[in-house]
Amino acid sequence: MSEMFVVAHISDLHFNGSEHHRSRVESVLHYINSRAEGIDALLITGDLVDRGTAAEYDEAFETIHSPLPTVITIGNHDDREHYNDRFRHDPSLAHANSSLTVNGVQLLLVDSSIPGRAGGYIDDDDLDWLEDQLHDAEPGTPALVAFHHPPVTVHMSYMDTIRQTGEERLAELVDRYPNIVAFLCGHIHSAAVTTFAGRPLCVAPGVSSTLNLPFEGSGVLNEGQPPGIAFHLIGDDNRIVTHFRAVMD
Repeated sequence: MSEMFVVAHISDLHFNGSEHHRSRVESVLHYINSRAEGIDALLITGDLVDRGTAAEYDEAFETIHSPLPTVITIGNHDDREHYNDRFRHDPSLAHANSSLTVNGVQLLLVDSSIPGRAGGYIDDDDLDWLEDQLHDAEPGTPALVAFHHPPVTVHMSYMDTIRQTGEERLAELVDRYPNIVAFLCGHIHSAAVTTFAGRPLCVAPGVSSTLNLPFEGSGVLNEGQPPGIAFHLIGDDNRIVTHFRAVMD
């Protein structure tokens, strides 16, 4: 790994055909791409689109461009078949798992979506895939594991009802791999940092919108917040530091 590894992390783009959402995505991508010389990879943790339609994926595919190595998984608003058709040129129902090693850091994105449901779950086959990736890597390779749904409560009443469940199986796997540096996710449209299985868990802010905490207002949506980015930095000591940026669109 180089002296400092930097990954730009965005989530919850929710392309829906509107200029408003598209302009917010374009703003964060411009911010990232114009600083690409100092960034190693771009990571997107799901909800690329809002309703899962083919037209929305056309818009997403035409808009999401970066000179950076880019890895993507999907969320509860996504549709596996349409995502695979547009982004992988394979119209199948294959789970959107991705593995990429960049500058000595392993990026592992696991599909936590459940078709037709808002909550998340990583099934046994995907957990086996994750363990295979970790096991087959060069020993000691620092790894970032990402998915859409947080596997913990975040004290947002509705979002906590549609979080990732079955997380105790993931926690058991983590104990076998001390080289897992952190977990990354999205879903809650709110920048947040906590822990899971003794490792940092960093949640990217929403690009399309921000959701209120209970004390921020009676409405779910916080209309006044700009789109955001999480920059995760890993040094030679494999300690992660996350910086958040708001981008005025």
